[in-house]
Amino acid sequence: MKHAVERLAERLTGVISSWPGVECVLSCEAAEADVLDPYFALVLDVYCSGRVPDDEIRQAAFGDPGAFESSRGREKDRFFLEGLPIRIEYKRCSIVDEIQEKRFDLMWVYQSSGTYFFYRLAEGKVLFKRSDWIDRVREGLKDTPDEFWLGLKETHLFKMEHSLSDLGGAALKDDRYFFIVSLAGFLRSTVSTLFAVNRRWEPSDRHLTEALMALPSLPEDFQGRWDMLIRTDGSVEPERKYQVAQLVARSVFAL
Repeated sequence: MKHAVERLAERLTGVISSWPGVECVLSCEAAEADVLDPYFALVLDVYCSGRVPDDEIRQAAFGDPGAFESSRGREKDRFFLEGLPIRIEYKRCSIVDEIQEKRFDLMWVYQSSGTYFFYRLAEGKVLFKRSDWIDRVREGLKDTPDEFWLGLKETHLFKMEHSLSDLGGAALKDDRYFFIVSLAGFLRSTVSTLFAVNRRWEPSDRHLTEALMALPSLPEDFQGRWDMLIRTDGSVEPERKYQVAQLVARSVFAL
């Protein structure tokens, strides 16, 4: 089945690379999973310096795939080919260039998804490149300024502290819904803080647990406390999870 995925990736890349506005095509980590894995999808990032064809033209070029749908802004296509889920995302080269020209001083880029955008740029498998643009981008990613990592750390530390406060209030009031929402915010900001401390790009949330525990610099007793926070079997009461979250927060602030 791996050969079928490679064949599909080659076929789609051949179509996409024929469009003049396409600079490069990368495949993402989800495509590396076994096709029987629930997380599997053939995900392609298409970096463009010009306009891509209209929806109808793209759909026909892909061979009239099943369940084809495109986002309103034409940033994403989703469909099925030969029974396999395909996700194609179209991204502007100019946005990447602007971020690097401004030395990553555009914090709005990282507000919701951390640095996953750059993880895909740095780690994606190159299926096509029209020039050395992607090579230059990757060299720039290796030279990320210290100020970027420090600013990113401070931003997510603030979010972590805010979520921790909400978590404590929700635990005291036994507000289960807001507790879950606050815990999710605390976990997400903690992850982003730790990746910033280690100066590593964040992978997808689907593949994050293994990468998180493999970071070279983690607080003492982090894994045990983390495992307690993410339990969903009801064995840990909200008040206890809040106490553990406080310990995690103190240890992360100390890094």
